[in-house]
Amino acid sequence: MNANSKMAGAGEPVSPPIREPGVPVIARVNSEGLKTLYLKEVRRFYKVQLQTIWAPAITTLLFLVIFAVALGRGDRQVLGVPYSNFLGPGLIVMGMIQNSFANSSSSILVAKVQGSIIDVLMPPLSAGELVFAWVAGAVTRAWLVGTAVWLAMALAPGVDVPVHNPFLILYYGTMGAVLLGLLGILTGIWADKFDHAAAVSNFVIQPLTLLSGTFYAVERLGPTVSGIAHANPFFHVIDGFRAGFIGVSDGPLLAGGVVLLAVNILLWWLCFRVVRSGWKLRA
Repeated sequence: MNANSKMAGAGEPVSPPIREPGVPVIARVNSEGLKTLYLKEVRRFYKVQLQTIWAPAITTLLFLVIFAVALGRGDRQVLGVPYSNFLGPGLIVMGMIQNSFANSSSSILVAKVQGSIIDVLMPPLSAGELVFAWVAGAVTRAWLVGTAVWLAMALAPGVDVPVHNPFLILYYGTMGAVLLGLLGILTGIWADKFDHAAAVSNFVIQPLTLLSGTFYAVERLGPTVSGIAHANPFFHVIDGFRAGFIGVSDGPLLAGGVVLLAVNILLWWLCFRVVRSGWKLRA
């Protein structure tokens, strides 16, 4: 009889069975490791919440005040609602997606520059689990920023941001945060220094965000420019999110939702392949 299978005597503790070589201890998902990496991502930005949550909220409110005062005087309406009500939801989701990108890109880039990326790659976490934890941390920061901005706008005079369709807000807000979180992962892996990440943010992310109908309705543009705007995934994020507040959209919501889902699936697959290959992550 095998010694491991013998019954222990009275009062003696039973030792756990010894696994045979080659038998995986973590069968499918390393839930404990996934949870640990996610909490690490959240605590990383939450420790400096004044900079990562409240500062973006104040900046977004300043955008609202400046544009509402400059362009929203009188009875000006856009899509049948007052201009300040049209502008508010777009600014909320703009702050969300920009901070989602900043969170995932800076997390990876800082780890690479400091040499601590090995602490993330050595634990038994698959490429899919790494991508999921990074994106989950980015989405969490995005929703914290969005909630802070929405609460501030709800208390601000002259701005009305009531929730009209919670599903649209949740879907398009999450899809937008996932989209920018995935782009942030690719940027953080590709970038060798902070200037590279800043270049992507300044010359790609911000222009696509600002030129996607945040401050205006693209229906008022010419057919050529309007068609280009509809090809911008950022437009569908902002338009769908805003429709959840004002009940009116500037484009087809169903088509926009499908486009965002397809783009996110493609980016998720690309991030998975890049992380699994170890490109620019493993020395």
